[in-house]
Amino acid sequence: MKNILLSLCAALALQQAAAQPAPRKPVAIHIDPAVTYQAIHNFAASDAWACQFAGNWPDEKRNQMADWLFSTDTTATGAPRGIGLSMWRFNIGAGSAKQGDSSGIKDEWRRAASFLDEDAISRERQAGQLWFLEAAKKRGVPYFLAFLNSPPVQLTVNGKAFATKGNCNLSPGKYAALSDYVAEVIPVIQSRSGVMFDHFSPANEPQWDWSDGGQEGCPYNNDEISGLVKKLSETFTAKKLDAKILVAEAGKINYLYETHDKPGKGEQIKAFFSKGSPNYLGGLPNVRHSIAGHSYFTTSPASPAVAMRRQLAASVASVPGLDFWQSEYCILGDNGGEINGEGKDLGMKAALYLARVIHHDLTIANATAWQYWLAVSPYNYKDGLVYIDKNKTDGQVQDSKMLWVLGNYSRFIRPGAKRIQASADSAQGLLVSAYRNTDNSINIVIVNNDPAAVDITLNFSHAKPEQLRSYTTAEDSSLQPGRPHSNRKAVIPGRSVVTLVGKM
Repeated sequence: MKNILLSLCAALALQQAAAQPAPRKPVAIHIDPAVTYQAIHNFAASDAWACQFAGNWPDEKRNQMADWLFSTDTTATGAPRGIGLSMWRFNIGAGSAKQGDSSGIKDEWRRAASFLDEDAISRERQAGQLWFLEAAKKRGVPYFLAFLNSPPVQLTVNGKAFATKGNCNLSPGKYAALSDYVAEVIPVIQSRSGVMFDHFSPANEPQWDWSDGGQEGCPYNNDEISGLVKKLSETFTAKKLDAKILVAEAGKINYLYETHDKPGKGEQIKAFFSKGSPNYLGGLPNVRHSIAGHSYFTTSPASPAVAMRRQLAASVASVPGLDFWQSEYCILGDNGGEINGEGKDLGMKAALYLARVIHHDLTIANATAWQYWLAVSPYNYKDGLVYIDKNKTDGQVQDSKMLWVLGNYSRFIRPGAKRIQASADSAQGLLVSAYRNTDNSINIVIVNNDPAAVDITLNFSHAKPEQLRSYTTAEDSSLQPGRPHSNRKAVIPGRSVVTLVGKM
């Protein structure tokens, strides 16, 4: 009987041991600050379209939105007040708002005002957007970009802020008039807000048709972009404007290096920055030596997404001195069944997908800028960082985990930072990248897509920070700070993004 009891106890002990999870083996992450890649210029978002109304909301609410987007301050507990965007994109509207229902744009929130009133510049337009522009400046945002979705309706072929049958809505005979208008309106905005734009983007997603009246928009062929930019550069030089012109905001990143399905609108790296091209813009003094594209429709599944970014990086590297700006993204479409753009998601599912896109754009495509689409959204869609009720004067304001996950990058990786070498021995669902700021602070961003926590050990080559502090975004936290510590070990919670910050 005694032997039977001993056997039963031994069997039970074995069962209990088998039921216990195996000890987690730490993932070794290797950081070498001496190996550097691209320099980061900015992280940004756009004021289209809701800021025209949200900028007129009660002070408490609009200041809360501005703090979330722009602030680099911290609370008494050390928690960031905001994500510290380093560039703000300002939409110079085309005037569909004044046209009202006759504009052909059904959604009033996607119409935009214009500073051009008949043939004169009006100083009293876009007040809500100007409030956010001033708020960004007051909170220390260093860079500003103005962009057009469409030329002003007074200058378009059809008198509307969207195209007819996919044809460019700006005739070559109006290039000079549009250039003069932009050169006039930039100083007007400066006089009202104190902001002088560093950059100007004249064309948005020129590959698309823009004929459905869904929003302001204008298609362009490469030769049309080239003609317009040459005139803009000439005018900027004559008017002594320092803003750099950014091209070409391609609708998908593969249009930058291949024709794909848009003859005359693809291969934009070659078209604008190859010296043998008739559309060459690289030698113009006011053109930024960067190529801009949007990550839409190229993010799923992961394998082709990575392949496209490798091809893009190789194409950009073939032009000396050229860099890549990812200048607009939010979650659109069904993304191969991984996630759908429909439906607002304030939680981590959308945020982790966004983090994967940011990681791939920075570490594979070598993006030097990463810019989100709608900073403030009133829609039931995964297109916003901050969400508001679709109300012109007041309503509810909500932050999202997408806001704070972008902040895991933007809040800590400041202009001039260089991406440095970072690798993991065993990924275990981790995406790891690292950056060194100009003040010698090190930022390691770790994305954990798995539900289980992962232990990590940090191994530094050449130099290591004396202390590290973690900032965690997860379902129950938004850039929550941990205590500074000198231990090179950390735990990355399941379904989280963690930034580890230290000073060399």
